[in-house]
Amino acid sequence: MQEIEDIYKELHPKILTYFYIKTSDQMVAEDLTQEVFYQALKGIHSFQGFATIQTWVFAIAKNILTKHYRSKRYKKGLEMKLTNEVKDVPKTPEDLYVLNEEAREIMTLIQVLDDLSKDIIILRIYGELSFKEIAQLVGRTENYVRVTFHRAKVKIKTEMGAKKYERMPDR
Repeated sequence: MQEIEDIYKELHPKILTYFYIKTSDQMVAEDLTQEVFYQALKGIHSFQGFATIQTWVFAIAKNILTKHYRSKRYKKGLEMKLTNEVKDVPKTPEDLYVLNEEAREIMTLIQVLDDLSKDIIILRIYGELSFKEIAQLVGRTENYVRVTFHRAKVKIKTEMGAKKYERMPDR
């Protein structure tokens, strides 16, 4: 029983973050996270050890997210996705503005990526999965995942740089 608690303590923040990034809604992320661990506990007997427990739990999370996207709640929340504000309160108004602007910009750029690249970026950065684990989840080779991650990261950085220069005066 202690093993299960340890797994929960280790994976809960990662799964919660994964759902928060994908849904931009703390309440939905918490509900989906609870569902993941309920399903994992219910199906622990089916875990065969072909992948790590973390990969197995993230596979459950991915399936639950797919079901969520199909639901009517996802369609309603889609409009608010890019306008959601960051919950942490920075020290100054300037920090708040910069943080919100950068967060919105990054999320917007991630959302424009194709679905596979988007999943790879989110699983790597927010899920903290290894390239090998991500490859197992998305059904591609580890090298494919590495290259896709690198290309998506470069694309986001390039776009952020280009937008920064667009805002600067011509002087």
